[in-house]
Amino acid sequence: MTISSKFATLPLRNSPPLVLVSQVMHFVDPSREVLAETLLAAGPDSPTLCRGWHTRDLAAHLYLRERKAGVGLGLIIKSLAKASDEATAKLAAKVKTPEDYTRLVNTFRGGPPALSPLRIKALAESSNLIEYFVHTEDVRRAVDRWAPRALDEEYSDALWDELVKRAAILYRGVDLGIVLVRPSGPRHVAKRAPVSVAIVGEPGELLMHAHGRTRHALVTFEGQPDAVALLQSAEVGL
Repeated sequence: MTISSKFATLPLRNSPPLVLVSQVMHFVDPSREVLAETLLAAGPDSPTLCRGWHTRDLAAHLYLRERKAGVGLGLIIKSLAKASDEATAKLAAKVKTPEDYTRLVNTFRGGPPALSPLRIKALAESSNLIEYFVHTEDVRRAVDRWAPRALDEEYSDALWDELVKRAAILYRGVDLGIVLVRPSGPRHVAKRAPVSVAIVGEPGELLMHAHGRTRHALVTFEGQPDAVALLQSAEVGL
């Protein structure tokens, strides 16, 4: 499935067309579809890059984070992590047959319930764009043979924009300066320090590295050897 953007412009007198960013960034729904298809193709018992989780656990997490706010918050608030993990494990344990798994994934695929805050488009974009990309790759890259997807340029740009917004948080535990570099030229200083390392890769690969999937990210490093070694041993991500 190809993820593409939707553009809309408003003609302004004596001005070039105005591109509405909120209408350009409609990548969440197709990303959800790709993730659901990936989960269904893998089946309920496949490995993922999420520590301790199989695909049934990941599907349970995706279902619950749109229905129980504590599940999503448990990823960033340590006091809620235990309850979040328990809720996910409890639901995953109820997935006993392939049919149970298919129903769970298809319910996620159908979108959040009517009263979920993730029905708000702007919130869904900021919360789900990266979530769906990373978790799709968590399934795809957990096998011995995998290849990176070819992403539309506009989709890659959207992933880059979201990464730039949160890169400082994701690399906060690294005792180095961090510069993110796209092969096409754009770069972003995620963290400043006397000694820095540049991480070079396409936006999707930089995202995987920044979210702790460091061994499964196709990136290269530029910097002093001891600094690169320090980065490779550091805890990255949330």
